[in-house]
Amino acid sequence: QVQLVESGGGLVQPGGSLRLSCAASGRTFRNNAMAWFRQGPGKDREFVAALGWSDPYIKYANSVKGRFTISRDNAKNTVYLQMNSLKPEDTAVYFCAARTSATPVPMAGEYDYWGQGTQVTVSS
Repeated sequence: QVQLVESGGGLVQPGGSLRLSCAASGRTFRNNAMAWFRQGPGKDREFVAALGWSDPYIKYANSVKGRFTISRDNAKNTVYLQMNSLKPEDTAVYFCAARTSATPVPMAGEYDYWGQGTQVTVSS
């Protein structure tokens, strides 16, 4: 059974940083695309970042470009989201997702596996 488990969320002040982790178990996603999505209060789930099996295949939402960095450690079957210069509008539940294809895409419907989410709150 495939499981994706997110961690690292919490409360942070504007301008602060957090690093989210997503540990996958049940199968290896070494050659598969993985992504982060988020869902803010009263909002639809939106794409944040995704990457394929290596660095050239990375996509970011315009709203986080230059502030967030997605990366992966295939040896640990883990994907990370480093979030810097956080803003109140980044407040959301952040979800990790994986798809059986190697191509990173920004559409939630293209992902086959999802974690339960971790809350990120940016507030002073």
